[in-house]
Amino acid sequence: MQQLDYDRLPAHVAIIMDGNGRWAKARGMARTAGHVKGTEVAHQIIEDAARIGLKYLTLYTFSTENWNRPIEEVERLMELLFDNIEEETLMKNNLSFTVIGDMNRLPERVRTRLQECIDHTAANTGMRLCLALSYSSKWEMTRAVQAIAREVRDGSLDPEQIGEETIEAHLNSTLSGMPDPDLLVRTGGEQRISNYLLWQCAYAELYFTPVFWPDFNRAELEKAIVEYQQRERRYGKTSEQLTK
Repeated sequence: MQQLDYDRLPAHVAIIMDGNGRWAKARGMARTAGHVKGTEVAHQIIEDAARIGLKYLTLYTFSTENWNRPIEEVERLMELLFDNIEEETLMKNNLSFTVIGDMNRLPERVRTRLQECIDHTAANTGMRLCLALSYSSKWEMTRAVQAIAREVRDGSLDPEQIGEETIEAHLNSTLSGMPDPDLLVRTGGEQRISNYLLWQCAYAELYFTPVFWPDFNRAELEKAIVEYQQRERRYGKTSEQLTK
């Protein structure tokens, strides 16, 4: 594998942490055991990403569709979330913290803990960590359209003035201070983006790995970044235009 080029790191990496349940099933364990292990891995990857020098990291932690899972599994996931929101880790690594998603659906004690971490890390200057919780792109874009419609109704926005920038300005991720991802990583072998940052990933590089999330580590993260660095990002232009 080629060496990581620290001068050409993606500024923002988004990860779909998939494969916890299948990892556990392959070992004859309950699905919740996979989520416990996946939570441990998430903590380590957050620290690894900060040490590598990433500026932004977004983890797809719980989707709106995940509310449809068995109630016992959802309750366990909420318990894990509450138990593993570690402000000490965030402060130790100088990380600022934010959340995107429908926070109103989360248990009150979880919302309170999340907001405390957001407030207490606001002045930190290191990597910005974002958790996508109770999140889906369709939910996010629907909310953005509703907000824009209200502004048009109230007379503060002319419909003819609505452009891409208008929509972007109303996205939950933009309001949370997150730029578009440069690299989207999905673990677990599936090759889809599952209603995740659909608008924001219009020009992200996509990287799919068969490695289940509980087996993901710094070497796998660096492998994904090296693959990203080997690609040519043209944004609709030709290779010749980029070299001029």
